[in-house]
Amino acid sequence: MTTQAPVDPKQTQTQHKDPRVQVYWQAVTYKTVLGYGLLLAAIIGAGIYLAKPDLYATVIRKINEKVSNPDGETASDDQKHAKFVNLDGKVQVKKVNSVQWVEADFKTLLDKGDLVQTGPDANARITFGDGTIYTVKPDTLVTVEENTTESNRPTSVAVRINTGSVDLRTPNWSSPDSKAGVSTEDANAQLRSNSRAAVKSDPEKKESEFVVSSGSAQVQRGEEKIDLAPYEKATIPSGGAIQRSTVLAPPDLVEPLNLAPIIAENPKIFSVHFEWKAVPNAVSYNLRISTTAMFTKTVKEAKVTGTSADISGLDPGDYFWNVTAVDGKKQTSELSEFFKFTLVAQGKSQSMVLEIDGTQLHGHVAEIVGRTEPGAALIVNGQSVPNIAPDGTFRHFTEQLDPGQHTISIIGSNRRGGTAMKTVSIVVPK
Repeated sequence: MTTQAPVDPKQTQTQHKDPRVQVYWQAVTYKTVLGYGLLLAAIIGAGIYLAKPDLYATVIRKINEKVSNPDGETASDDQKHAKFVNLDGKVQVKKVNSVQWVEADFKTLLDKGDLVQTGPDANARITFGDGTIYTVKPDTLVTVEENTTESNRPTSVAVRINTGSVDLRTPNWSSPDSKAGVSTEDANAQLRSNSRAAVKSDPEKKESEFVVSSGSAQVQRGEEKIDLAPYEKATIPSGGAIQRSTVLAPPDLVEPLNLAPIIAENPKIFSVHFEWKAVPNAVSYNLRISTTAMFTKTVKEAKVTGTSADISGLDPGDYFWNVTAVDGKKQTSELSEFFKFTLVAQGKSQSMVLEIDGTQLHGHVAEIVGRTEPGAALIVNGQSVPNIAPDGTFRHFTEQLDPGQHTISIIGSNRRGGTAMKTVSIVVPK
Protein backbone atom coordinates (compact mmCIF):
# COMPACT_ATOMS: atom_id res chain seq x y z
CA MET A 1 0.00 0.00 0.00
CA THR A 2 1.40 3.30 -1.10
CA THR A 3 0.85 6.41 0.83
CA GLN A 4 1.23 10.03 -0.44
CA ALA A 5 1.67 13.11 1.56
CA PRO A 6 -1.08 15.66 1.29
CA VAL A 7 -0.56 18.31 -1.40
CA ASP A 8 -0.65 21.93 -0.40
CA PRO A 9 -3.19 23.61 -2.75
CA LYS A 10 -1.36 26.99 -2.55
CA GLN A 11 1.92 25.39 -3.62
CA THR A 12 0.23 23.65 -6.56
CA GLN A 13 -1.28 26.89 -7.82
CA THR A 14 2.11 28.55 -7.56
CA GLN A 15 3.89 25.83 -9.52
CA HIS A 16 1.35 25.77 -12.41
CA LYS A 17 0.79 29.49 -12.68
CA ASP A 18 1.43 30.79 -16.31
CA PRO A 19 4.19 33.36 -16.64
CA ARG A 20 2.91 36.78 -17.72
CA VAL A 21 4.49 40.10 -18.82
CA GLN A 22 2.64 43.21 -17.79
CA VAL A 23 2.94 46.30 -20.04
CA TYR A 24 1.87 49.81 -19.08
CA TRP A 25 1.26 52.71 -21.55
CA GLN A 26 -0.30 56.12 -21.75
CA ALA A 27 -2.59 57.10 -24.65
CA VAL A 28 -1.35 60.04 -26.75
CA THR A 29 -3.67 61.60 -29.37
CA TYR A 30 -2.69 62.72 -32.85
CA LYS A 31 -3.45 66.30 -31.84
CA THR A 32 -0.87 66.05 -29.08
CA VAL A 33 1.79 64.73 -31.46
CA LEU A 34 0.93 67.42 -33.99
CA GLY A 35 1.07 70.09 -31.28
CA TYR A 36 4.53 68.99 -30.13
CA GLY A 37 5.69 68.85 -33.78
CA LEU A 38 4.48 72.38 -34.49
CA LEU A 39 6.04 73.63 -31.27
CA LEU A 40 9.38 72.04 -32.22
CA ALA A 41 9.19 73.51 -35.73
CA ALA A 42 8.40 76.95 -34.30
CA ILE A 43 11.39 76.76 -31.96
CA ILE A 44 13.70 75.71 -34.81
CA GLY A 45 12.27 78.43 -37.10
CA ALA A 46 12.72 81.09 -34.43
CA GLY A 47 16.30 79.97 -33.89
CA ILE A 48 17.06 80.16 -37.63
CA TYR A 49 15.40 83.58 -37.90
CA LEU A 50 17.41 85.01 -35.00
CA ALA A 51 20.71 83.46 -36.07
CA LYS A 52 20.45 83.81 -39.87
CA PRO A 53 17.53 85.91 -41.17
CA ASP A 54 18.63 85.49 -44.80
CA LEU A 55 18.56 81.71 -44.53
CA TYR A 56 15.10 81.90 -42.94
CA ALA A 57 13.78 83.97 -45.86
CA THR A 58 15.25 81.50 -48.36
CA VAL A 59 13.63 78.51 -46.61
CA ILE A 60 10.22 80.23 -46.50
CA ARG A 61 10.46 81.12 -50.22
CA LYS A 62 11.30 77.53 -51.14
CA ILE A 63 8.35 76.24 -49.11
CA ASN A 64 6.00 78.69 -50.83
CA GLU A 65 7.29 77.61 -54.24
CA LYS A 66 6.68 73.95 -53.42
CA VAL A 67 3.17 74.64 -52.12
CA SER A 68 2.17 76.80 -55.10
CA ASN A 69 3.78 74.44 -57.61
CA PRO A 70 3.68 70.82 -56.39
CA ASP A 71 5.28 69.55 -59.58
CA GLY A 72 8.52 71.14 -58.42
CA GLU A 73 9.00 73.55 -61.29
CA THR A 74 8.81 77.27 -60.58
CA ALA A 75 7.26 79.80 -62.93
CA SER A 76 10.68 81.21 -63.77
CA ASP A 77 11.96 77.74 -64.68
CA ASP A 78 8.86 77.20 -66.79
CA GLN A 79 9.67 80.30 -68.83
CA LYS A 80 12.94 78.72 -69.92
CA HIS A 81 11.12 76.11 -72.00
CA ALA A 82 9.22 76.27 -75.26
CA LYS A 83 5.79 74.62 -75.38
CA PHE A 84 3.24 73.33 -77.88
CA VAL A 85 0.05 75.41 -77.94
CA ASN A 86 -1.51 73.71 -81.00
CA LEU A 87 -1.06 70.19 -82.33
CA ASP A 88 -2.79 68.82 -85.42
CA GLY A 89 -1.88 65.45 -86.92
CA LYS A 90 1.24 63.44 -86.19
CA VAL A 91 3.93 65.52 -84.49
CA GLN A 92 7.04 63.89 -83.03
CA VAL A 93 9.85 65.11 -80.80
CA LYS A 94 13.37 63.82 -80.24
CA LYS A 95 15.04 65.27 -77.17
CA VAL A 96 18.66 66.34 -77.49
CA ASN A 97 19.82 63.63 -75.08
CA SER A 98 17.68 60.85 -76.57
CA VAL A 99 17.79 58.60 -79.62
CA GLN A 100 14.04 57.92 -79.69
CA TRP A 101 11.21 59.85 -81.30
CA VAL A 102 8.11 60.30 -79.12
CA GLU A 103 4.64 61.67 -79.82
CA ALA A 104 4.35 65.34 -78.90
CA ASP A 105 1.67 66.52 -76.48
CA PHE A 106 0.85 69.72 -74.62
CA LYS A 107 3.00 68.65 -71.67
CA THR A 108 6.11 68.32 -73.83
CA LEU A 109 8.72 70.96 -73.02
CA LEU A 110 11.32 71.89 -75.62
CA ASP A 111 14.94 72.83 -74.96
CA LYS A 112 17.91 73.83 -77.07
CA GLY A 113 18.90 71.00 -79.42
CA ASP A 114 15.52 69.23 -79.49
CA LEU A 115 14.09 68.12 -82.85
CA VAL A 116 10.45 68.54 -83.94
CA GLN A 117 9.03 66.73 -86.97
CA THR A 118 5.55 67.06 -88.51
CA GLY A 119 3.79 64.54 -90.73
CA PRO A 120 2.27 65.18 -94.20
CA ASP A 121 -1.03 66.49 -92.73
CA ALA A 122 0.29 67.87 -89.46
CA ASN A 123 0.99 71.28 -87.97
CA ALA A 124 2.53 72.34 -84.68
CA ARG A 125 2.46 75.75 -83.04
CA ILE A 126 5.24 76.41 -80.53
CA THR A 127 5.49 79.35 -78.16
CA PHE A 128 8.68 80.44 -76.40
CA GLY A 129 8.98 82.17 -73.04
CA ASP A 130 9.42 85.59 -74.68
CA GLY A 131 6.11 85.28 -76.56
CA THR A 132 7.55 84.39 -79.99
CA ILE A 133 5.38 81.85 -81.84
CA TYR A 134 6.67 79.40 -84.45
CA THR A 135 4.20 77.45 -86.60
CA VAL A 136 5.78 74.31 -88.04
CA LYS A 137 4.07 73.39 -91.30
CA PRO A 138 3.48 69.85 -92.72
CA ASP A 139 6.46 67.66 -93.70
CA THR A 140 8.90 69.83 -91.77
CA LEU A 141 11.87 69.04 -89.55
CA VAL A 142 13.20 71.77 -87.26
CA THR A 143 15.76 72.07 -84.47
CA VAL A 144 15.42 74.35 -81.45
CA GLU A 145 18.60 76.34 -81.97
CA GLU A 146 18.41 79.07 -79.32
CA ASN A 147 16.34 79.51 -76.19
CA THR A 148 17.53 82.28 -73.89
CA THR A 149 14.49 83.77 -72.15
CA GLU A 150 15.70 84.90 -68.74
CA SER A 151 13.63 87.65 -67.16
CA ASN A 152 14.90 91.23 -67.06
CA ARG A 153 17.40 90.49 -69.83
CA PRO A 154 17.22 90.60 -73.65
CA THR A 155 15.78 87.35 -74.96
CA SER A 156 17.06 85.32 -77.90
CA VAL A 157 15.18 82.42 -79.50
CA ALA A 158 15.70 80.64 -82.82
CA VAL A 159 14.89 77.47 -84.74
CA ARG A 160 16.68 75.88 -87.66
CA ILE A 161 14.69 74.50 -90.60
CA ASN A 162 16.32 71.28 -91.75
CA THR A 163 13.59 70.83 -94.35
CA GLY A 164 10.11 72.27 -94.89
CA SER A 165 8.58 75.60 -93.87
CA VAL A 166 7.88 77.63 -90.74
CA ASP A 167 5.85 80.75 -89.96
CA LEU A 168 6.87 82.91 -87.03
CA ARG A 169 5.47 85.91 -85.22
CA THR A 170 7.25 88.09 -82.65
CA PRO A 171 5.57 90.02 -79.82
CA ASN A 172 6.23 93.55 -78.61
CA TRP A 173 9.41 92.95 -76.62
CA SER A 174 10.22 95.13 -73.64
CA SER A 175 13.93 95.07 -74.55
CA PRO A 176 15.02 96.44 -77.95
CA ASP A 177 17.95 94.00 -77.93
CA SER A 178 15.71 90.93 -77.90
CA LYS A 179 15.65 88.89 -81.10
CA ALA A 180 14.01 85.89 -82.73
CA GLY A 181 15.63 84.02 -85.57
CA VAL A 182 15.13 81.26 -88.07
CA SER A 183 17.91 79.68 -90.10
CA THR A 184 18.22 77.41 -93.13
CA GLU A 185 21.18 75.53 -94.58
CA ASP A 186 23.28 78.60 -95.39
CA ALA A 187 21.23 81.65 -94.36
CA ASN A 188 19.42 83.07 -91.36
CA ALA A 189 16.96 85.84 -90.56
CA GLN A 190 16.54 87.94 -87.44
CA LEU A 191 13.05 89.34 -86.86
CA ARG A 192 12.43 92.55 -85.00
CA SER A 193 9.63 93.33 -82.55
CA ASN A 194 6.03 92.96 -83.79
CA SER A 195 7.03 91.16 -86.97
CA ARG A 196 5.72 88.20 -88.92
CA ALA A 197 7.48 86.09 -91.56
CA ALA A 198 7.28 82.83 -93.49
CA VAL A 199 10.41 80.80 -94.25
CA LYS A 200 10.89 77.84 -96.57
CA SER A 201 13.94 75.60 -97.02
CA ASP A 202 14.60 73.03 -99.74
CA PRO A 203 17.87 71.21 -98.90
CA GLU A 204 17.78 69.17 -102.14
CA LYS A 205 17.81 72.28 -104.31
CA LYS A 206 19.85 74.15 -101.68
CA GLU A 207 17.41 77.04 -101.90
CA SER A 208 15.41 78.96 -99.34
CA GLU A 209 13.17 82.01 -99.14
CA PHE A 210 12.13 84.50 -96.47
CA VAL A 211 8.90 86.50 -96.77
CA VAL A 212 8.00 89.31 -94.34
CA SER A 213 4.30 90.11 -94.00
CA SER A 214 4.55 92.64 -91.16
CA GLY A 215 7.30 94.42 -89.26
CA SER A 216 10.83 93.92 -90.55
CA ALA A 217 13.68 91.42 -90.65
CA GLN A 218 17.32 91.15 -91.67
CA VAL A 219 18.44 88.20 -93.79
CA GLN A 220 22.11 87.22 -93.86
CA ARG A 221 24.22 84.71 -95.77
CA GLY A 222 27.92 84.97 -95.10
CA GLU A 223 28.85 88.62 -95.58
CA GLU A 224 25.62 89.42 -97.47
CA LYS A 225 22.93 91.26 -95.53
CA ILE A 226 19.56 92.50 -96.70
CA ASP A 227 16.72 94.23 -94.83
CA LEU A 228 13.15 93.24 -95.63
CA ALA A 229 10.05 95.42 -95.22
CA PRO A 230 6.42 94.18 -95.25
CA TYR A 231 5.53 92.13 -98.35
CA GLU A 232 9.13 91.74 -99.45
CA LYS A 233 10.81 88.42 -100.16
CA ALA A 234 14.45 87.35 -100.06
CA THR A 235 15.30 84.35 -102.25
CA ILE A 236 18.51 82.48 -101.43
CA PRO A 237 19.59 80.60 -104.60
CA SER A 238 22.15 77.81 -104.64
CA GLY A 239 24.46 80.16 -106.51
CA GLY A 240 24.59 83.92 -106.89
CA ALA A 241 23.56 86.82 -104.69
CA ILE A 242 20.47 87.12 -102.53
CA GLN A 243 17.49 88.31 -104.58
CA ARG A 244 14.93 90.72 -103.16
CA SER A 245 11.43 91.10 -104.64
CA THR A 246 7.96 92.26 -103.66
CA VAL A 247 5.08 89.87 -103.01
CA LEU A 248 1.32 90.20 -103.11
CA ALA A 249 -0.15 91.38 -99.81
CA PRO A 250 -2.71 89.12 -98.10
CA PRO A 251 -6.27 90.47 -97.77
CA ASP A 252 -7.62 92.07 -94.60
CA LEU A 253 -10.65 90.16 -93.35
CA VAL A 254 -13.92 92.01 -92.73
CA GLU A 255 -16.82 89.63 -92.06
CA PRO A 256 -17.62 87.50 -90.08
CA LEU A 257 -15.70 89.32 -87.36
CA ASN A 258 -13.25 87.35 -85.29
CA LEU A 259 -15.03 85.34 -82.54
CA ALA A 260 -18.41 86.45 -83.85
CA PRO A 261 -21.47 84.28 -83.08
CA ILE A 262 -23.89 83.50 -85.91
CA ILE A 263 -27.31 82.16 -84.86
CA ALA A 264 -29.42 80.48 -87.54
CA GLU A 265 -32.69 78.58 -87.36
CA ASN A 266 -31.32 75.96 -89.74
CA PRO A 267 -27.50 76.27 -90.02
CA LYS A 268 -27.23 73.66 -92.79
CA ILE A 269 -29.11 75.79 -95.31
CA PHE A 270 -28.12 79.15 -93.83
CA SER A 271 -25.82 81.22 -96.05
CA VAL A 272 -22.84 82.71 -94.16
CA HIS A 273 -21.53 85.93 -95.71
CA PHE A 274 -17.74 86.27 -95.99
CA GLU A 275 -16.07 89.54 -96.97
CA TRP A 276 -12.52 90.94 -97.18
CA LYS A 277 -10.72 94.03 -98.48
CA ALA A 278 -9.39 94.23 -102.02
CA VAL A 279 -5.65 93.78 -102.64
CA PRO A 280 -3.91 95.86 -105.36
CA ASN A 281 -2.99 93.79 -108.45
CA ALA A 282 -5.08 90.81 -107.26
CA VAL A 283 -7.38 89.23 -109.85
CA SER A 284 -8.89 86.49 -107.66
CA TYR A 285 -9.02 85.18 -104.12
CA ASN A 286 -9.03 81.78 -102.46
CA LEU A 287 -11.31 81.38 -99.43
CA ARG A 288 -10.79 78.49 -97.03
CA ILE A 289 -12.98 77.40 -94.12
CA SER A 290 -11.71 74.85 -91.60
CA THR A 291 -12.75 73.27 -88.32
CA THR A 292 -9.19 73.63 -86.96
CA ALA A 293 -7.03 76.68 -86.36
CA MET A 294 -4.17 75.00 -88.22
CA PHE A 295 -6.41 74.40 -91.28
CA THR A 296 -5.67 70.69 -91.41
CA LYS A 297 -9.37 69.91 -91.93
CA THR A 298 -10.76 72.14 -94.68
CA VAL A 299 -14.55 71.83 -94.99
CA LYS A 300 -15.15 74.47 -97.67
CA GLU A 301 -12.95 76.12 -100.29
CA ALA A 302 -13.92 78.67 -102.92
CA LYS A 303 -12.15 80.66 -105.65
CA VAL A 304 -13.84 84.01 -106.29
CA THR A 305 -13.04 87.05 -108.40
CA GLY A 306 -14.69 89.54 -106.05
CA THR A 307 -14.14 90.38 -102.40
CA SER A 308 -17.02 88.42 -100.90
CA ALA A 309 -18.66 85.01 -100.95
CA ASP A 310 -21.78 83.40 -99.45
CA ILE A 311 -21.24 79.84 -98.22
CA SER A 312 -23.91 77.38 -97.04
CA GLY A 313 -23.88 73.74 -95.96
CA LEU A 314 -22.07 74.25 -92.63
CA ASP A 315 -23.08 72.30 -89.53
CA PRO A 316 -23.33 74.00 -86.13
CA GLY A 317 -19.91 74.44 -84.53
CA ASP A 318 -16.70 76.46 -84.48
CA TYR A 319 -14.99 77.45 -87.74
CA PHE A 320 -11.85 79.26 -88.88
CA TRP A 321 -11.43 81.10 -92.19
CA ASN A 322 -8.71 82.85 -94.15
CA VAL A 323 -8.13 84.22 -97.65
CA THR A 324 -5.20 84.44 -100.08
CA ALA A 325 -4.91 86.77 -103.06
CA VAL A 326 -3.80 85.75 -106.58
CA ASP A 327 -2.41 88.15 -109.22
CA GLY A 328 -2.35 87.96 -113.03
CA LYS A 329 0.90 85.95 -112.98
CA LYS A 330 -0.80 83.37 -110.73
CA GLN A 331 1.42 84.36 -107.84
CA THR A 332 -0.26 83.76 -104.49
CA SER A 333 0.00 85.97 -101.43
CA GLU A 334 0.80 84.71 -97.97
CA LEU A 335 -2.17 83.59 -95.92
CA SER A 336 -4.21 86.30 -94.29
CA GLU A 337 -4.66 86.12 -90.56
CA PHE A 338 -7.46 83.71 -89.64
CA PHE A 339 -10.76 84.64 -88.01
CA LYS A 340 -12.92 82.33 -85.93
CA PHE A 341 -16.72 82.26 -85.82
CA THR A 342 -19.32 80.06 -84.16
CA LEU A 343 -22.43 78.83 -85.98
CA VAL A 344 -25.26 78.14 -83.51
CA ALA A 345 -28.60 76.47 -84.14
CA GLN A 346 -31.49 78.56 -82.86
CA GLY A 347 -33.76 76.46 -80.66
CA LYS A 348 -37.53 76.25 -81.02
CA SER A 349 -37.93 77.61 -77.52
CA GLN A 350 -36.56 81.13 -77.48
CA SER A 351 -36.74 81.62 -73.73
CA MET A 352 -33.49 81.29 -71.81
CA VAL A 353 -32.07 83.10 -68.81
CA LEU A 354 -28.78 84.85 -69.52
CA GLU A 355 -27.78 87.97 -67.63
CA ILE A 356 -24.44 89.74 -67.35
CA ASP A 357 -23.96 91.19 -63.87
CA GLY A 358 -20.64 92.90 -64.46
CA THR A 359 -17.20 93.00 -66.09
CA GLN A 360 -13.78 93.83 -64.73
CA LEU A 361 -10.36 94.23 -66.32
CA HIS A 362 -7.31 92.48 -64.89
CA GLY A 363 -4.51 93.90 -67.01
CA HIS A 364 -5.35 92.71 -70.55
CA VAL A 365 -7.75 89.99 -69.35
CA ALA A 366 -11.48 90.64 -68.95
CA GLU A 367 -13.54 88.99 -66.23
CA ILE A 368 -17.21 88.33 -67.07
CA VAL A 369 -19.64 87.67 -64.22
CA GLY A 370 -23.21 86.63 -64.88
CA ARG A 371 -26.10 84.24 -64.33
CA THR A 372 -27.83 81.65 -66.50
CA GLU A 373 -29.89 78.51 -66.05
CA PRO A 374 -28.57 75.45 -64.20
CA GLY A 375 -27.24 72.93 -66.72
CA ALA A 376 -26.90 75.49 -69.53
CA ALA A 377 -23.88 75.74 -71.83
CA LEU A 378 -22.09 79.04 -72.47
CA ILE A 379 -19.54 80.22 -75.03
CA VAL A 380 -17.65 83.48 -74.43
CA ASN A 381 -15.74 84.79 -77.46
CA GLY A 382 -15.51 81.28 -78.86
CA GLN A 383 -14.39 79.72 -75.56
CA SER A 384 -16.56 77.35 -73.53
CA VAL A 385 -17.25 78.36 -69.93
CA PRO A 386 -16.09 75.31 -67.96
CA ASN A 387 -17.46 76.20 -64.52
CA ILE A 388 -21.11 77.10 -64.10
CA ALA A 389 -22.39 76.84 -60.51
CA PRO A 390 -25.44 74.70 -59.69
CA ASP A 391 -27.47 77.90 -59.28
CA GLY A 392 -26.42 79.09 -62.76
CA THR A 393 -23.92 81.78 -61.72
CA PHE A 394 -20.65 81.89 -63.62
CA ARG A 395 -17.35 83.75 -63.68
CA HIS A 396 -15.19 83.63 -66.83
CA PHE A 397 -11.78 85.10 -67.71
CA THR A 398 -11.01 85.82 -71.36
CA GLU A 399 -7.71 85.32 -73.11
CA GLN A 400 -5.22 88.21 -73.34
CA LEU A 401 -6.78 91.10 -75.27
CA ASP A 402 -4.93 93.66 -77.36
CA PRO A 403 -5.23 97.34 -76.37
CA GLY A 404 -8.34 98.99 -77.77
CA GLN A 405 -12.10 98.42 -77.82
CA HIS A 406 -13.49 94.89 -77.87
CA THR A 407 -17.02 93.51 -78.18
CA ILE A 408 -17.31 90.31 -76.17
CA SER A 409 -20.14 87.96 -77.12
CA ILE A 410 -21.74 85.47 -74.75
CA ILE A 411 -23.84 82.69 -76.33
CA GLY A 412 -25.95 80.32 -74.28
CA SER A 413 -28.07 77.25 -74.93
CA ASN A 414 -30.29 75.35 -72.50
CA ARG A 415 -31.60 71.81 -72.34
CA ARG A 416 -34.94 72.81 -73.87
CA GLY A 417 -33.23 73.94 -77.08
CA GLY A 418 -33.46 77.63 -76.25
CA THR A 419 -30.66 80.04 -77.09
CA ALA A 420 -29.65 83.49 -75.91
CA MET A 421 -26.90 85.96 -76.73
CA LYS A 422 -25.47 88.97 -74.91
CA THR A 423 -22.67 91.35 -75.87
CA VAL A 424 -20.57 93.65 -73.71
CA SER A 425 -18.01 96.28 -74.71
CA ILE A 426 -14.58 96.36 -73.13
CA VAL A 427 -11.86 99.00 -73.60
CA VAL A 428 -8.35 97.70 -72.87
CA PRO A 429 -5.91 100.53 -72.13
CA LYS A 430 -2.44 100.59 -73.63
